[in-house]
Amino acid sequence: MNIFEQIESDVRTYSRSFPVVFKRAQGAQLMTEDGREFVDFLAGAGTLNYGHNHPVLKKALLSYIEQDGLTHGLDMYSCAKREFLQTFHDLILTPRGFSDYRVQFTGPTGTNAVEAALKLARKVTGRSEIISFTNGFHGVSGGALACTGNQHHRGGMGASLADVTRMPFDGYLGDGVDTTEYLDKTLSDPSSGIDHPAAVIVETIQGEGGLNAASYAWLRNLQAVCRKHDMLLIVDDIQSGCGRSGHFFSFEEAGIQPDIITLSKSLSGYGLPFAVTIFRESLDQWSPGEHNGTFRGNNHAFITAAAAFRHFWSDDTFAKAVRRKAEKLRSGLQALIQRHGARDLILKGRGLMSGIECPNGELAERVVRLAFSKGLVIETSGAHGQVVKCLVPLVITDEQIEFGLKVLDQAFNQALSELSQQAS
Repeated sequence: MNIFEQIESDVRTYSRSFPVVFKRAQGAQLMTEDGREFVDFLAGAGTLNYGHNHPVLKKALLSYIEQDGLTHGLDMYSCAKREFLQTFHDLILTPRGFSDYRVQFTGPTGTNAVEAALKLARKVTGRSEIISFTNGFHGVSGGALACTGNQHHRGGMGASLADVTRMPFDGYLGDGVDTTEYLDKTLSDPSSGIDHPAAVIVETIQGEGGLNAASYAWLRNLQAVCRKHDMLLIVDDIQSGCGRSGHFFSFEEAGIQPDIITLSKSLSGYGLPFAVTIFRESLDQWSPGEHNGTFRGNNHAFITAAAAFRHFWSDDTFAKAVRRKAEKLRSGLQALIQRHGARDLILKGRGLMSGIECPNGELAERVVRLAFSKGLVIETSGAHGQVVKCLVPLVITDEQIEFGLKVLDQAFNQALSELSQQAS
């Protein structure tokens, strides 16, 4: 028994799927301590949009550390925080019409940002009810977990999860059904049994839920329903934001303007723990210290995030490259689907958050396991683990995309053959 199995809790998951000891990483490449190399189609579950150890970000961080820059500062002012706020305001918020939004530094994880968003919405409106959606995932702490649909994660709470009503996500009831009409109908009916909600929380692309991508029309209709019924619109952009969709915010092409946005995962740019909740200035009704946390001031993350904004987001060059790579990945996945089962396999997602839905979780799990044996780190998602999920670093090379597609092609071919032999 190794030290991991001897000491670490059984709650661990990724190490079970990838039972090797990683030592080094660069870009979209992972290396183990015994010299094996893997292409990374997982990217820290969306935390490493700019890849592992990007040289520009690494240089900025090392320079800051060498100058004895502040590491931890609670919510005190620091040069690093000023640099982050200025670049975030100038390069991200202002060009997208959010120049008057306030930035709240929450605890360092995505679920911390979601908890702050829900708490603020309830405080501002004086209401407790939240609307979330089928297959949504927002974290595993109490409030965020109440908004999460996954039964496995909800079952780990061991307590009731209240004050949230689940509504069908776009496409949940089939093509041609606009589920925002159902939401509007229930909220308009005083006998529907749903109390007036404080807010709606939604992912535009449901990462853990199976790469379900809401249409832009559906998102616009959702915003209209929120406005009609005086509810705040919270977009959880923790996994689908920071360029993952081909734009910094995943909802940009829909033309909506959420009241509250949560960001984490790739926000630091370097894999460092960092999360923020941003919201309309009018919603900034916190009293000092009313919502806090010890690790609100990760100054190392401020430095790498600011460096990422300057390097990747000073113009549209990087976003265009992401969109081009997304077309390459998605066309490759579609070709794979045509070769291995056009009737049973479905292309899912948007941008570089795409994948293939299989008829069952058994096939998807087998594909992922075989892909790992051939040098590709990739995971599944969805209610039944039925989606092979590509969450590649946005800096991935064309050659690495081609390698990954080749491996997936081989893995699907072998998995389908093995399952066919078992069935005969």
